[in-house]
Amino acid sequence: MLDEEPSVTLWGTGLTAAARSVWAKHDQATGGWLPLWRHLADSSAVAGLLWDSWLPLQVKRVIADALPGGLDDGRRLAVWLAAAHDVGKATPAFACQVESLADLMRAAGLDMPSYSQFPDRKLAPHGLAGQMLLQEWLSDRYGWPRSATVQFGIIVGGHHGVPPTHSDIQALAVHGRLLRTPGCAALWRSVQWELMDRCAQACDVVVTLQSWREAKLSQPAQALLTGLVIVADWIASNPDLFPYFPQAPRQSDKERVEAAWQGLDLPEPWEACAVDGPPQELFASRFRLPVGSRIRPVQKCAVQVAQRMSSAGLMIIEAPMGEGKTEAALAVAEIFAALSGAGGCFVALPTMATGNAMFPRLLKWLGRLPDARKRSHRRSVLLAHSKAALNEDYAQLIRAGRHGVRAIEVDGNRDEYRHRGDHRAASAELVAHRWLRGRKKGMLSSFVVGTIDQLLFMGLKSRHLALRHLALAGKVVVIDEAHAYDTYMNSYLDRALSWLGAYRVPVVVLSATLPAGRRRELVEAYAGAVGSSEELASVENAQGYPLLTAVEPGRPVLTEVVAPSGRETRVHLEQLNDDLNELGDTLEEKLVEGGCALIVRNTVDRVMETAAYLRQRFGEGRVSVAHARFVDLDRADKDADLLARFGPPEASAAHRPRDMHIVVASQVAEQSLDIDFDLLVSDLCPIDLLLQRMGRLHRHVRGEGQEDRPSRLRTPQCLLMGADWDSTPVEPVEGAKRVYRMYPLLRSAAVLEPYLSGTAGTGHVVRLPQDINPLVQAAYGGGPVGPPQWQEALQRAGREHDVYQATQDGKAHDFQINAVGKAGRALVGWIDAGVGDADDSRRGHAQVRDSPETLEVLVVQRLADGTLATLRHLSNGRGGLELPTDSTPEPNLARIVASCSLRLPFHFSFPRVLDRAIDELEKEYVAAWQNKDCHWLAGELILVLDENCRTRLAGYDLHYTPEDGLEVARAE
Repeated sequence: MLDEEPSVTLWGTGLTAAARSVWAKHDQATGGWLPLWRHLADSSAVAGLLWDSWLPLQVKRVIADALPGGLDDGRRLAVWLAAAHDVGKATPAFACQVESLADLMRAAGLDMPSYSQFPDRKLAPHGLAGQMLLQEWLSDRYGWPRSATVQFGIIVGGHHGVPPTHSDIQALAVHGRLLRTPGCAALWRSVQWELMDRCAQACDVVVTLQSWREAKLSQPAQALLTGLVIVADWIASNPDLFPYFPQAPRQSDKERVEAAWQGLDLPEPWEACAVDGPPQELFASRFRLPVGSRIRPVQKCAVQVAQRMSSAGLMIIEAPMGEGKTEAALAVAEIFAALSGAGGCFVALPTMATGNAMFPRLLKWLGRLPDARKRSHRRSVLLAHSKAALNEDYAQLIRAGRHGVRAIEVDGNRDEYRHRGDHRAASAELVAHRWLRGRKKGMLSSFVVGTIDQLLFMGLKSRHLALRHLALAGKVVVIDEAHAYDTYMNSYLDRALSWLGAYRVPVVVLSATLPAGRRRELVEAYAGAVGSSEELASVENAQGYPLLTAVEPGRPVLTEVVAPSGRETRVHLEQLNDDLNELGDTLEEKLVEGGCALIVRNTVDRVMETAAYLRQRFGEGRVSVAHARFVDLDRADKDADLLARFGPPEASAAHRPRDMHIVVASQVAEQSLDIDFDLLVSDLCPIDLLLQRMGRLHRHVRGEGQEDRPSRLRTPQCLLMGADWDSTPVEPVEGAKRVYRMYPLLRSAAVLEPYLSGTAGTGHVVRLPQDINPLVQAAYGGGPVGPPQWQEALQRAGREHDVYQATQDGKAHDFQINAVGKAGRALVGWIDAGVGDADDSRRGHAQVRDSPETLEVLVVQRLADGTLATLRHLSNGRGGLELPTDSTPEPNLARIVASCSLRLPFHFSFPRVLDRAIDELEKEYVAAWQNKDCHWLAGELILVLDENCRTRLAGYDLHYTPEDGLEVARAE
């Protein structure tokens, strides 16, 4: 694994006794320790292996870009910085922490005060101390100007997750005794220089450092090197891989590192093959197209445009729902990866539900994806959201292959699981690698599906941000449903795109309903100063749909109109008064011969109210609901039931209701579910979302000429409710204004007015896909829309909306990292005044989403005898299981409870109600569940329902049923 080089054996020989006495690691339980020279040697060796066998070429190129020796220099720099990263431990401020080891150093002449005599030692964390020593050494040994040293020193200073600030540096500069004890400062300095000299010799940079003094490291390169040093340090700090003295076996440097690397067993990055064949062949081989089927024009064109590009960049694919944009994105990602040297792919989606739906599709694609290495290979895979472990596809990936796999302790976590199950291709093995499944390490996996938050966190000031940048800088990034984000989230997305562009990360953006102004913003964020104002204007003014936009460094931005696929749906649009009796009469008339209707409401309360009325009118069995206010297991069952009854014909033909059936849903029906209805009723909503809802109408061909549909419903029909249509202008219902705000609703109603009145060129017919782009651009453009008598109200709402958006944008910038700075400018204070840790939790989502704080609870029942149990109605034998309260539940039982999480609705987002709810929920604290062996339940809030699935919380009566989910009513 390692070449026999002098540098391998230089580390431990020839050092003075004082230098050999400096310690780096200590285990209080066993008394084991590591000398600093040993840890620096381990870290540098790991960094070299990471560079050679794990780091994607795309990342290496960014690091090497400013160095005179190219990739060779990039490797030397990474290995040297990993070697030098902990030199700040050779200071009295650090060494005094373990008295027995400090005594060994004192015996070698390195005197220091005791720990209690160092009240200000926190001014010298060893990362900052190492930065200052390294900069001083570069100036002293090599004559570097201080300005040149900071860009290298900051990588050492930031290796614990937070780069120092200018004030940190200034504070330490006046406390020299923290770096060297007065009275023996010369010996301290001699030892520090000796260790850094050894790092330079062992890493073969003694001569190279002379040429680097003129280099200007880009800020992206600094961030990537920091991330790489963090990874190397974490691996080298693991005692299971690198045993401490004196328990460590007697091994040569080579044997020690080889054993650790073999034990870690990191999968290599993907190495994409060049794709130069016809698009039809590519899709047939990657997506198993049925015999005789042809790919869509937008799929063909996307591949052809990508194949014409000489370097990877940004591609925006705008095309109607159901045109195969996801498959097009994955095909383009493969082409881009071959061009850029990307080692994996990250697919970002709006919600956990869309992420869960995408994950099995990614696994199937991976199983057919070739690798340029032409041999058996493994690919690390991750589902990145807070409930990933509850996803059955991902859980199977984790469980499979446990037998025969050696358990190792890596960074505090045991076991590595390899998947050799259903998703394994002939030459590929998909791996949910344990070391890569930690909260901060997960995104380092090669192939990741996750929520958009994982990408937005890239722009958030947070600890170990460099790790997230390292993870994303090596991938192709696919952003789905790009229209689904508000101003606050778009601000973070634009900042992330600006850094992705600086890293030269290929990006594919997908949307069916993207406003032209937003298209320009995406291009501008990614391309930065590369795009001229004329080019950006042409991007915004581009006409046609479907449309591809491609940004390639050094070339003009390309926009290409794609021929339509020929599919057309002509939706007859009518308005309906917001009256349940009128709705019932209309449904009775439309569904007299049977048929399946979807009603989409803007709030869950309206879903409940509508469903209750319709059940009373048509019967319990003919009405079902779908919304987000179900526990996770019930939500999954609901989704599966919807797909089984209303999905594609091949999946639902045997289960689709022959009699009438009505599904009343919230926005969960807009995306992620491939469902097909004969009739649509929708509340007024922003135009792009309404068009997404229309995409669920006559989505699939059922029989020749739609003969499988009732005769009255063979013409697609959308009935629009949720507003007072007689008002001037239209007045949306209150719930809609709370969710979407007035201005987007009015603009939507304004562009729909000609269709509702029948004065549009097509009468009451909205043509999909032809009318998608004109409607979206009109609604989100700056021009006047709607009747003259609406204009004053529209202008007033527009001004209020502008203020709201400006406020959102300002709030988003509070914790946002800066744009990429000039090359050579160090990342000092990069995340100063940040949020701490960013994670995929309720708090984490609030950091990048401007939404009110809500509570997530785990729902259980208290039976008549006082015992706790899982919800009795749960399917597959999971219901009514007794839960111990005096001991830790078995893992499978705890997992069932964790799968019954529920986010409480907006009623509990008001501060006083929220605080009261937390106080009441904490009274159900179960002490036996609060330990490390019960990770599913520890720290979670438990909502206990009575035998009838009822309870009272913070002044509200709650009632839960598997049919309707959680109902909330103010207590009398």
